[in-house]
Amino acid sequence: MDTILIVDDEDLFRNRLQRAFESRGFTVYSAANYDEAITIIREDRPKLAVVDMKMPGKSGLELIRDALLIDPELKMVVLTGYGSIATAADAVKLGAIFYLPKPADVGDILNAFSRNPEVEIDNQPDDFMAPSLARTEWEHINRVLTDCGGNISETAKRLGIHRRTLQRKLYKYPPDK
Repeated sequence: MDTILIVDDEDLFRNRLQRAFESRGFTVYSAANYDEAITIIREDRPKLAVVDMKMPGKSGLELIRDALLIDPELKMVVLTGYGSIATAADAVKLGAIFYLPKPADVGDILNAFSRNPEVEIDNQPDDFMAPSLARTEWEHINRVLTDCGGNISETAKRLGIHRRTLQRKLYKYPPDK
C-alpha cells in the first residue's frame, strides 16, 4: 500500500486532502508544520509527501532539504498559494518532483507524482465520489473564515453575502458528502 505525508498548516485543506487520499487506498500521515513532518519522516518513512511551501516556522523549502537528508528515496510535490518561478526552481533544485499552485486537488497531485518514472501510482479511483456542491460550499466558507481570522463581517464581505446569511450557513452541520 502506498504511503503519503501531507504537510499543510491549513487544517481544513489538509484534512480534505487526507480524506481524498484515504479514499484512494493510501495510508496517510498528516502534519501541520516542519517539526511534525520531520518526526513522521523519521519514524514512519512515507514513500510520498505533499508539502506546503509557506508555513509558520520553517518553510517547505527547508523541509524538502532536511527530509531528503533523512530519506533520500522520499518523493515530494510542493504546493503553494504564493507561487513564483524562483521558488519553484528552488523547490525542484532541492529535490521536489514538481510544483503546484493551490488549490490543487488529488488528481493534480497524483499527476505530478506520476511525472516521475520511479513513482508508480494507480491514479484512477475505483469509486471516487466528487463532493457535493453543498459540501464544497461549506468547505470554501470555512477556508475564507479561517483566512479572515474568524471575523464574520470580513468573511461575509469577501464572500459577497449578508452577515446573517453567513451565520446561518455556519450554524448548520457540514454536509456528509
